[in-house]
Amino acid sequence: MLTGHHNINYVRRSGLLLALLLGAVPFTRFKYRVPLRAMEVVPRIWPREAEVLGVVCRHLREVPPCLADLRGGSVHGYRAGRVLGDSASADRVGEELMRSFASFFVRTASVPVAELPPRPEDWPQDGDTQGFLDWLVRFTEQRVHRPNRDRFGALFDAVGVPEDAMARFAARYRCRTARPFRLLHTDVHRANVVVRGKRLAVIDWELAILGDPLHDLATHLVRMAYGKEEQGRMVDLWAEAMADAGFTDLTAGLHEDLPVYVAFEYAQSVFPDVMRAALDLPEEARTEHFRTAADRVERAVRRAREPLRLVDVPGREQVGEALRAWHSTSC
Repeated sequence: MLTGHHNINYVRRSGLLLALLLGAVPFTRFKYRVPLRAMEVVPRIWPREAEVLGVVCRHLREVPPCLADLRGGSVHGYRAGRVLGDSASADRVGEELMRSFASFFVRTASVPVAELPPRPEDWPQDGDTQGFLDWLVRFTEQRVHRPNRDRFGALFDAVGVPEDAMARFAARYRCRTARPFRLLHTDVHRANVVVRGKRLAVIDWELAILGDPLHDLATHLVRMAYGKEEQGRMVDLWAEAMADAGFTDLTAGLHEDLPVYVAFEYAQSVFPDVMRAALDLPEEARTEHFRTAADRVERAVRRAREPLRLVDVPGREQVGEALRAWHSTSC
């Protein structure tokens, strides 16, 4: 059993009858995904992952397909290999894998937009990169931050995240260049990457959206925990691969607008990171639990300091005290 932020995944081996029902090879492994009732912290514009995978798997053959979309969960093919997240997060990824990531982003950008499911009515028009960023900011404020203020507002305030945090971001950051919209995975990190030999497959497409490809690159750079040198190299490889594929229009304004999306990733993640650190504290939390939670919160606030123009950022000891105060009134 593998538990993530959004699903519980059970890996099983199919018997003969189940394989016939699923149209799969008998006695091979499959993955049963059960959605978790979790806080809404990231956009899901397509509620049924199966619809997205139906398109994705026609163009990225290495992605495991959805074999059955059920009321309480879904059955997916199983991709054998080594999960990149099984190694220490500080490990270098290396040139070969980064080139494979660049190829993945090109092939994802090649998926025909016309084949994708319908977008929400308020979705920005193709190429409106500032409108896309505005939509992401509104989602963070209206669907993540505001609905959780009653429960976590005192904790946000105590760790230095004010009520007008996203307004501060919006007033400072703008996308300068228009780029065509493409399919984005938005969550390409180590735990969602399976490596077999020299090839990789990116799994878990429930957070896929349509938008500015620089957003996909930015979330990847941040969530992969690349070192500074590798981060720069990944950007270069991405740009080279896009240009080689004839997608130079997707790289327009790269060096001006990519930092905007990186800043947004740091800004928006402070809310789920703080809330999850608090919620992960056990009822009978001990000193080590508060220390671990304080480390998570302090790191999130430190990364968001510049994008959100935070002024009064507490130290780790103060963060720990804030977590203890929240925990004492919430458990």
